[in-house]
Amino acid sequence: MRCWRPLSVLLALISSPALAQAGASPLASDADLSSAQSQPWKPCGRTASPLTDLAPGTEDPEQGRLVRGDRVLLFSSDDGVHGLEPWVSTGTGGHGTSLVVDVRPGPEGSEPAGLTPVGDRVFFVADDGVHGRELWVSDGTSRGTRLVKDIWPGEEGSFPRSLAESGGLLYFAAGDSEHGRELWRSDGTPEGTYLIEDLDPGPEGTSPYLMTRGGDGSLYFVSNFQGFFMRLMRTDGKSPAVELFRRSSEGGELEALTAVGNKLYFVSSTVHDDAMAELRVTSGGTPALVGSFHTIDELVAMGGRLYFSANGEDASAGEELWRSDGSRKGTQRVKDVWPGAEGSSPSALAVLGRRLFFSADDGAHGRELWVSDGTASGTLLFEDLVPGAGGSSPEGLTALQGHLFFSADTPGRGREPWGSGGTPGSTAPFDELAPGPDSSEPGGFERSGWDVFFLARDAAHGQRLWALPFRPAHECDADAR
Repeated sequence: MRCWRPLSVLLALISSPALAQAGASPLASDADLSSAQSQPWKPCGRTASPLTDLAPGTEDPEQGRLVRGDRVLLFSSDDGVHGLEPWVSTGTGGHGTSLVVDVRPGPEGSEPAGLTPVGDRVFFVADDGVHGRELWVSDGTSRGTRLVKDIWPGEEGSFPRSLAESGGLLYFAAGDSEHGRELWRSDGTPEGTYLIEDLDPGPEGTSPYLMTRGGDGSLYFVSNFQGFFMRLMRTDGKSPAVELFRRSSEGGELEALTAVGNKLYFVSSTVHDDAMAELRVTSGGTPALVGSFHTIDELVAMGGRLYFSANGEDASAGEELWRSDGSRKGTQRVKDVWPGAEGSSPSALAVLGRRLFFSADDGAHGRELWVSDGTASGTLLFEDLVPGAGGSSPEGLTALQGHLFFSADTPGRGREPWGSGGTPGSTAPFDELAPGPDSSEPGGFERSGWDVFFLARDAAHGQRLWALPFRPAHECDADAR
């Protein structure tokens, strides 16, 4: 399965009233965005605009993290002067792109990571050079960016990780000298930031990770117990956490926690020669086994069911698209797209309305864009962008406001950004960012306000941030007048 190459900018999207109120059209207000949600949206043209060039010609090894927000793009990058620090952008409208605050003055940078929106603020982890790596919060302004709490006082730092939102609060793992790395929560204030539970009393800690909000409002996570067991846990943030499932830490993993309605699916896998991956499901009680697979990946929710890419227990059909309703009988392959043992290897699964789009190879058209309504007859080749066996290898499929954004590799153009309205004939490339056969390698598509932001490279600047105007159709028409 192909993956994005490392991105130079770590992104997250947040709502920032202070910045939005000062901006001019086309920066959308809360009322504009609220009233526009039910209206059809479209790209306003095919040309994306480069934003402020940050650290020209450099590559940051940290993979970008994308989170949807409302009007303002908050990201971290290195401008070559301040080191890696938090920045903000209003895209193609408003005030442009600027440094939010120099958390660690000087060229070393505070290296913000784990940006996670909670309400109208974003939490992140940074090192100001005094307190070590600790939890910070920002509303997108300099005055509203601050250290939340010095959990491990001094320069040591508590190194918060696995940040996740649930019920309007932030949950994360952090360490201190007394409890080790355990489960914490925060409302953004020092007094509202505290250890929830010392799951293994003493300084060892259980290092919770994979924080996932379930459909029942509970927080699910995995913890390690004395290096011997991995445990699936559930908590409401008030009562003691409950253990739902455990497995040996030797040669295995608990992974891919995915909420579907009031159910939570997860994978229990091994790394032995005869390794099998077990798909299990829970509604808050003891998890049930729904199927065993040679491989399982790309878990997504659609229409109350789980969809995923997997190679079945007998491996007779290779890796194909599967679905599950939480029962053994209702866990079945959707379609054998590439008949036989080869497998179409579905990847980049993205839900657009009531349909699932994905990249797959049927053995005749190469790797192209496919669509499924969850039935065998409704699983079809959607676009053959490169006719013949070559294939365009679509990647990074992202559904935004009724449209699909992705990258595709076509002859003479290389890998460039594409878009689709989800109907036949609506799929088309955007203007090339790296003209000719060179590739701009776009990735990280996300809407903020009235723009779609993404990362891409060109020969002159390397990797940088781009924005494509994307608005309700009548707003595009108004701009054209």
